[in-house]
Amino acid sequence: MKIATWNVNSVKARLPNLVQWLGEARPDVLLLQELKCVDEAFPAAEVEDLGYNVATHGQKTYNGVAILAKSPIEDVVRGLPGNPDDLQARYIEATVSGVRVASIYLPNGNPAPGEKFAYKLAWMDRLIPHARALLAAEETFVLAGDYNVCPTDDDVYDPVKWADDALCRPESRARFRTLLHLGLTDAFRSLHPEPHQYSYWDYVQGRWYRDEGLRIDHLLLSPQAADRLLEAGIDKEPRGRERASDHTPVWCTLAA
Repeated sequence: MKIATWNVNSVKARLPNLVQWLGEARPDVLLLQELKCVDEAFPAAEVEDLGYNVATHGQKTYNGVAILAKSPIEDVVRGLPGNPDDLQARYIEATVSGVRVASIYLPNGNPAPGEKFAYKLAWMDRLIPHARALLAAEETFVLAGDYNVCPTDDDVYDPVKWADDALCRPESRARFRTLLHLGLTDAFRSLHPEPHQYSYWDYVQGRWYRDEGLRIDHLLLSPQAADRLLEAGIDKEPRGRERASDHTPVWCTLAA
């Protein structure tokens, strides 16, 4: 079972690249972030023509997450539990072929410190008990998406320059470590310990061409999913296409 995550940075603007990658990579599940459209505007027909079912949690202009799957998408939950007043579309969760999957678009948090950074930390403080509840149920699950966290200095091209950024601040990293310490496995890092492997490159100042990137897109696996982990990787090819997202797909494969 191949599960991938991709922040597409506007699904309508990146639709040709999305359709091309789905046709080439053929993941069983693709978790999308930053749709930047309401549910009704999602290009479902183009995706369904490729054999995928679609579940979305959209929002006009900002945010938005989705689950695409070859198999039926069941028991869909939209929104991260813990704050009914939070209307930002950043979380969708469902079951596909017996695996619980979630698409996460964690807040960026900049500028830090400040109101946006406080929202980021509060959001992570809601994600941690939800992950703990999923673990208590002993489900096979994958929490994947754009976490907007570089877990260590190995995940950023210039740690000194980025030290005070919300993506690298110790408060963000501590909460990410808490998720791991609950018993979750970072799929890519568990199989690829080498430093400086990135999933995001800014559009400005030639970052992509100089490979000055960040690893902020992660697939976190429950113990039951980690036991089935066969492969994981970062597919850099889509980042080099015309009108590319600034992120590229990250994926893992679980044994049947």
